[in-house]
Amino acid sequence: MARLIDLSHEIEHGMVTYRGLLAPAISDWLSRDASRARYAAGTTFQIGKIELLANTGTYIDAPFHRYEQGNDISAYPLQAVADLPGIVIGAVGRPSRALDAGWFAGRDVRDKAVLVRTGWDAHWRTETYSGGEHPFLTRDAAQQLVAAGAALVGIDSLNIDDDKDGARPAHTILLGAGIAIVEHMTNLGALPEAGFRFFAVPPRVKGMGSFPVRAFARIER
Repeated sequence: MARLIDLSHEIEHGMVTYRGLLAPAISDWLSRDASRARYAAGTTFQIGKIELLANTGTYIDAPFHRYEQGNDISAYPLQAVADLPGIVIGAVGRPSRALDAGWFAGRDVRDKAVLVRTGWDAHWRTETYSGGEHPFLTRDAAQQLVAAGAALVGIDSLNIDDDKDGARPAHTILLGAGIAIVEHMTNLGALPEAGFRFFAVPPRVKGMGSFPVRAFARIER
């Protein structure tokens, strides 16, 4: 028997993921009341409509997010975003915002989904979450993960980069190496340090560099 652990935030009408970005607008395209005229008595349907930015909720980045000629999310093969062996890097007790290469040195991350647990998800949808003090990966941390062969890197924080750094080195280095990034994760504390499989599959939408995912882990009992 396997146990599934949800690692995604809910998306709802009007929520803010990243300060300054548009909130999702969720509504009926066809309401149940309006559908009564289309179907037999007692039969109703709802067809929803959603307008949202790609960077909403828990989402995955593809190289196209950073690089004009990079692959978009539709180009991810399933083996790059699904059923990956996972490892959690516990950084809740970090002494500073910046997580450098030392956090990953000596860890076997090759071909794994590396999920960085900072505990920042506790501030989700508060002023603190996007207030400029979120934890992030340094340039040398990203370089370490590329050199060590990580398959995917996730974090439960506002941004894998320091959002005050316009060069966005972690995005630049990881996506430049074809390594998927999953941001705004949650519930990483429910996972063991290792011994689970990770999934973060976006729909096959062409021309998108990011897209929301239902990230989750499977733990074999």
